[in-house]
Amino acid sequence: MTASTAPRPRGRLSLYLDLIRWDRPAGWLLLLWPTLSALWVAAGGFPGWHLLLVFTLGTILMRSAGCCINDVADRDFDRHVKRTAQRPVTSGAVSVREALLLAAGLALLSLVLVLSTNTVTVFWSLGALAVTLLYPYAKRWVSMPQAVLGVAFSFGIPMAFTALAVPLSPLVAWLVLSNLLWVLAYDTEYAMVDRDDDLKIGMKTSAITLGRWDVMAVTAFYLGSLLIWVAVLWDRWPAWSLVLGSLGALGQVGWHVSLIRRRERAGCFQAFRANHWLGATLFAALVLGSLLG
Repeated sequence: MTASTAPRPRGRLSLYLDLIRWDRPAGWLLLLWPTLSALWVAAGGFPGWHLLLVFTLGTILMRSAGCCINDVADRDFDRHVKRTAQRPVTSGAVSVREALLLAAGLALLSLVLVLSTNTVTVFWSLGALAVTLLYPYAKRWVSMPQAVLGVAFSFGIPMAFTALAVPLSPLVAWLVLSNLLWVLAYDTEYAMVDRDDDLKIGMKTSAITLGRWDVMAVTAFYLGSLLIWVAVLWDRWPAWSLVLGSLGALGQVGWHVSLIRRRERAGCFQAFRANHWLGATLFAALVLGSLLG
């Protein structure tokens, strides 16, 4: 390879954007839709521009920080997985120190946003940060670490209620459970992509734990999540919008199951990446219901 055709060294900004998965917004959208849905439910409609901005930017920042932490924690494992071997920290293009400093900066910016709400919400955000820090290590000890991710990805739900000074109630717990089941569904699809590599390196995932029951379990997780979502909102939101949203989501669930049933990497990864549309569908149903009544 001549000097003229050799690849140019990548700039730091390009590497940092790669580290936080800036080119793959599906990750933060999976976190954003249930958070915004909770805001709409807590407010009974549009929650105001201030909270919409705080929770949208905070979600993007915290998910980006989580990517940095995850890559640092998994750097020795990722080099053995085809899909992750070239990640910036794993490949050595970004140092551990750089990644941690970037994570700290992003988390600090998120905290600044939350400080504009109230004290209770700030404390909930610290809990979210703690679980974010723990999640990468759960994959070493917990047989279904996807459940830990589900907890991390559900903190925005109670925070939405506390930010609006709405008392936490069983409704919030049910919404968290619905979201937890959804996370189990799509992150098991994600784990199915890397199952062969994870078995070789001794990583624990729900895809490995569930074994031949993985497709059935993913289907059950989806259906359980949707059933809870409709049931807890039935008396609080226009029925037509809930039916419309659930039917749209069910259609996507059927498509996802068809993609993963053969357990092929490409199909499982496609199903995982398309999940943000399911979340968007349910959120859109809530918005339409609040606008049209």
